[in-house]
Amino acid sequence: MEKIRERFKQNKSSCEPVRLRKRSSILYSTDDKRPQTLEFYGISITVFIVIFRLLNCFLVQTSFVPDEYWQSLEISHRMILNLFLTYGYETWEWKEGIRGYSYPLLFALMYKLLYLMNYDTAYLLVFLPRVFQALLAAYADVKLYRLVQQWESPDVAKWTCFCQLCSWFTWYCCSRTLTNTMETVLTTLALCFYPLPGSKMHNSWKYLCLMSLAIVIRPTALIVWLPLLFYHFCGEQNKLKLITQRCIPIAALALAVSTLIDSVFYGKWILVQWNFLKFNVLHNVAEFYGAHPWHWYFTQGLLVVIGPHIPLFMHGCSLATKKHRILLITILWTTAIYSLLAHKEFRFIYPVLPFCMIFCGMSLAKLQAWRKTAAGALLVLNLFPALYTGLIHQRGSLDVMHDIQRLCDISDSQNTPELLFLMPCHSTPLYSHLHCPLKLRFLECPPDLTGNEEYVDEAAMFFSNPLHWLRMSFPSQSTLPSHIVLFDSLEKEIAAFLEENRFTKQAEIFHTHFPEGRLGKNILIYTRGSGLKMN
Repeated sequence: MEKIRERFKQNKSSCEPVRLRKRSSILYSTDDKRPQTLEFYGISITVFIVIFRLLNCFLVQTSFVPDEYWQSLEISHRMILNLFLTYGYETWEWKEGIRGYSYPLLFALMYKLLYLMNYDTAYLLVFLPRVFQALLAAYADVKLYRLVQQWESPDVAKWTCFCQLCSWFTWYCCSRTLTNTMETVLTTLALCFYPLPGSKMHNSWKYLCLMSLAIVIRPTALIVWLPLLFYHFCGEQNKLKLITQRCIPIAALALAVSTLIDSVFYGKWILVQWNFLKFNVLHNVAEFYGAHPWHWYFTQGLLVVIGPHIPLFMHGCSLATKKHRILLITILWTTAIYSLLAHKEFRFIYPVLPFCMIFCGMSLAKLQAWRKTAAGALLVLNLFPALYTGLIHQRGSLDVMHDIQRLCDISDSQNTPELLFLMPCHSTPLYSHLHCPLKLRFLECPPDLTGNEEYVDEAAMFFSNPLHWLRMSFPSQSTLPSHIVLFDSLEKEIAAFLEENRFTKQAEIFHTHFPEGRLGKNILIYTRGSGLKMN
């Protein structure tokens, strides 16, 4: 026994220390190599982006395009509140059934809740939808950061996030109640679950659902997704399963739900997506609102939307590898297809802007000696257009409605103000920013849907001879409105009518430094003689 003990002691002293096997599971790992959460002055990136977008929302106090109100808030106001209040207005698109109610329904539900809680003030009706849109934009920004963080690197993700937050056009649009804004948010979220080469976040169900929702809200979202869908189909091993068990069920459900919603509010069975395609593509009705040369997006549109990021975007494209090819193809494809349409607007290509920001982030991450200089220049060059367009340019359209809203407090059933807007059609919002049944009349400009070559809309008829139109429309004192709202560029042409009928200038509201066409630098409010005065 003693010999055994001595042998054991000798073996024990000569043996090396036992080494424990290091577990590979992250549950037991003390060396956490997972990407760290980016912080900004001690604040997590998520909280910072939410605060940033809310600030963004309240610092955008200007108007962009009429659809921001007339295809969303005006319809939402009429959808729910018209059940209790008998006023509202729908443009010709809704009468012809080419717009869907799914997007306005979101805001209509907010309005209904405010109405039931007796908090349906004009201020909340305007800003609650914009805050909601800003929070959605913040969520999309965070998801884009997370996508690039695991698809590329934390450094590229950081600079992509920086570029996204710096973008003046995103600042200008992301809190607006445009279908293009919601389309961009849903497209960005869907991209985060799309099977990009090397991505670990992909989920076909999620991305197809988000994509379908984007198409329901704005059918032109399909333009962006066609190359992405084709790329996914080509790379999918089980193509039959993808089509029969995912694409078809999700598309059918989205179409069925949207058709049901539209049919309920239109009061008849209707397929809005077909009507949208028929009017805008087959009949090219959108050309009525202006046409541009085919190269406009390549020579102007894309340059303005990307803005000061252009050098970084071009450099980022030169750094692109095979896995980035599908994003480049999507940007070029979308721009090229929209170039085939006669009517062009900056907002139409807004959905591909987040794609461009990824390449800008790659560029900044690659730069070494010039990185801080480039980032500083990018911030400064975007700051001016963001603040100018958000706080100054075209703010009169909203400020004048704020002034007119004061008439709601002094109107009654026997003494209701009557306002005439002698401005290009849809220059201002309407009841969604007043929330009271004032008598309002504005110049309308629906396109000719009958094929009459001699057709002239009311707005064009008025501006061809303003004085004659006014005297024919208001032959006696009893038919005159109590207030007239107009741009200062029209003031001299109708000065005789204003003097004859004792209209006096009551307010002059700044609108823009760069008036175009029938617009003016200021918006004027004229009040007739003993008409109701605004406080």
